[in-house]
Amino acid sequence: MISQPSRHCTVELQALPSRICQVRRIISAQLRYWHLDPLIDQAALGVTELLTNVHRHARPDKTCTVDVELLLDRLTVSVHDRDPRLPTVCEADASATHGRGLALIAAVSESWGVRPRGEAGKVVWFTLPASSPAGTLRAYPASAVYGATTTGPFTDSPRIVIDSSAKPRSAVAG
Repeated sequence: MISQPSRHCTVELQALPSRICQVRRIISAQLRYWHLDPLIDQAALGVTELLTNVHRHARPDKTCTVDVELLLDRLTVSVHDRDPRLPTVCEADASATHGRGLALIAAVSESWGVRPRGEAGKVVWFTLPASSPAGTLRAYPASAVYGATTTGPFTDSPRIVIDSSAKPRSAVAG
């Protein structure tokens, strides 16, 4: 079996509208470089929503880090900010101009979640399935990995539970 190394990209920024557009372009270019063109729209939408949440809600400042990691057959995009308050999914009415970001992420991603980091803030992440050339990746069962049962990406010892009978799409892990 041929193993594929992890691919990783990190961007540190102030979550300002002009920077959010730049990060979308960086993520899109990185995914093209990795030959993951089919994931560009979903990843760009997801990172835009996460960075917009940082811009609108994070305190004490808008400093954050975007991590994009391709590991085996899964692309994980995460945003770490310094605000320890955890986001909540809102049910926005039809005329609302905001409040749908996490619901959009849940709709376009395979899984998503939040990982509190105490006084260091939090990480909000989502995953997308990444296709690859035949034979380069190990085959996994056609089950989903849910944020409800993981500590999130980028941890020293992640806990992953595969459950094909459940249908949760999001979680706060802690």
